[in-house]
Amino acid sequence: MKYRHLLASLAAALLAGCVTSPTGRSQLMVVSDSQMSQMGLTAFNDMRKQGKFVDAPRERAYATCVSRALIAVLPPPWNTQQWEVQIVGDDTANAFALPGGRIGVNKGMFKLASNQDQLAVVLGHELSHVVARHGAERVSDNMATQAAVAAGTIYAGSRGTNAGYVAAALGLGAEVGILLPFSRTQESEADTLGQRYMAQAGFDPRAAVTLWQKMGAQGGSKPPAFLSTHPSSGNRAQALNQQAQQLLPVYEKARSSGHAPNCHM
Repeated sequence: MKYRHLLASLAAALLAGCVTSPTGRSQLMVVSDSQMSQMGLTAFNDMRKQGKFVDAPRERAYATCVSRALIAVLPPPWNTQQWEVQIVGDDTANAFALPGGRIGVNKGMFKLASNQDQLAVVLGHELSHVVARHGAERVSDNMATQAAVAAGTIYAGSRGTNAGYVAAALGLGAEVGILLPFSRTQESEADTLGQRYMAQAGFDPRAAVTLWQKMGAQGGSKPPAFLSTHPSSGNRAQALNQQAQQLLPVYEKARSSGHAPNCHM
């Protein structure tokens, strides 16, 4: 009963790899932080070798200033880690943070994020993905999904069902039912954490609403909300606005206690 052994192994891995995110959400984690850091460093170095980074000293100094203010309020070990910031020669508005202490900001982001608070929204969000170990969670989810599809395919073959058809059906069900919903959850969690970190660092949390409204106004083709890996811009702005009001005292306390970033190009 090969499929039973595979399912038993999968169940054991699921039980052994359950952890809790910074917001209290249960996560599956079957890869280590050191493994993810190595993956992040490898990906970043590959981008460097491919010439993706550009010489933009003003933008880099600006993004580094905002990043340092945010990193200072992150929980350990991320607040003591050495982080490197590079500017990506891409005109789209995007940024990323990788396990291993690496941050990339597209040149196009500086056209959309018009002040330090709005840039802090983006960088706080991306740093939150690292703090909440979302990359490791996605890798773990994919590993579990692949194992489940393999077990289902073996079982279908033992029952005389077309194994290829079942594998395709299971794969679609896993993507819609597991991977994408988790990704939407991760995006919302990164919004929550990122806005919290920016307020603690002395950046105005209300800027999150402005930035995501600007993102939504960019238009373009968007997938249906059910299949999107990001919350809809309307829902996102509403949630961020509500949390911004709750975080205003945190922001004001941070400013009065000396957390008053002054980052600019």
